[in-house]
Amino acid sequence: MGTVHGTELRVLREDEWDRWYDALYRAFGSGPAPAEEREVDKAVTEFDRSLAVWDGDALVGTAGAFSFRVTVPGGAAVPAAGVTMVSVAATHRRRGVLTSLMRRQLDDVRALGEPVAMLTASEPAIYGRFGYGAATFRLSAEIDTNRVTLALPAGAEEVRLRYAAPADVLDACEAVYAALVPRRPGMLVRRPHWERAPLVDPASERDGASPLQCVVAERDGEITGYARFHTKAQWSPSGPDGTVRVKDLAGLDPATEAALWRFLCGIDLMTTVSVGSRPVDDAWRHLVSDTRRCEPRLRDDAYLRLVDVGAALSARTYQTPVDVVFEVEDAFCPWNAGRWRLTGDPKGASCERTADAADLALSVRELGSAYLGGVALLSLASAGRVRELRPGALAEASVAFGSPVAPWLPHGF
Repeated sequence: MGTVHGTELRVLREDEWDRWYDALYRAFGSGPAPAEEREVDKAVTEFDRSLAVWDGDALVGTAGAFSFRVTVPGGAAVPAAGVTMVSVAATHRRRGVLTSLMRRQLDDVRALGEPVAMLTASEPAIYGRFGYGAATFRLSAEIDTNRVTLALPAGAEEVRLRYAAPADVLDACEAVYAALVPRRPGMLVRRPHWERAPLVDPASERDGASPLQCVVAERDGEITGYARFHTKAQWSPSGPDGTVRVKDLAGLDPATEAALWRFLCGIDLMTTVSVGSRPVDDAWRHLVSDTRRCEPRLRDDAYLRLVDVGAALSARTYQTPVDVVFEVEDAFCPWNAGRWRLTGDPKGASCERTADAADLALSVRELGSAYLGGVALLSLASAGRVRELRPGALAEASVAFGSPVAPWLPHGF
């Protein structure tokens, strides 16, 4: 429990959830959530990690966290707080409500022993001051299937595709997802009830498109991939002009993934495949004949914060051997501030306090951006956000922090 400017901050009680959820939606300028979305959101809520700020009887601030595990370079799944449901009522802006929520939340995350916290930001400018840095990016596209062809790898012709009701093959699709999690940094290990989230499909949010459809890919009798999507029929004066809206696509091997993309690009009466959130190094970029006809767009996605610098940097591996001392600035979580020596390689790492001279100086925000391997320390240094104090240290650390595959957040939370 805590107070700020006459308000009270405390853990949410279960019987207060409806008011809490409604306050969140009002703060985001939205109408009531569809019933099935509301049901899933309540099912995944962790009440002991949900915070509410009250001004008398008025609920004026919300924040929550999920107990996730996120994949880091090297394949380990590291405990991570998935920060969510953050809002402040328009009547209580600039009164310290958000700061009090972030303060309490990060103190709780530290007490739980979670080395990192992550979130998706409605307004990116908000969270930098609390130590979060952009760590993953997502690629969107509008693939013009009238003008784009696909070159398929060997084995794609052997993949069998079939339609299935999304709920009927949910377990098999979840097994495919689980197998992919260790392969790419940023992916989240599913917790109970989260398997229901991809199937939420309220008619009010389809904008005239079909109900959710699913196609599964099979090789040798085993499901090796799936695609979930909507189709929206449209007609122009020259003929059919429909759109396939891809929600999820996953394949355990290149042939499976390519077969699924070919299917989506070949559905009758559809001329566009709309892709909303994919890894920046996604396979379709190299399957298509003309990238420009796909209108690729890049956007920030997950923001990450190191809550325990030593534990977080020790939990991942590094592409090349590295031995570097960081001078870390962290005003909001001062337990991280000071010098840390990181030694690591592709087999493991250690990060401990040190009194040795610093090689690089940066804030915890830059470490958060670089942590999953998708943002280069050299790139941050070019913007003046990392300072090299020992010649050669920047290049050494930047290469070591990289990842062979781009980090990607598979779904929001």
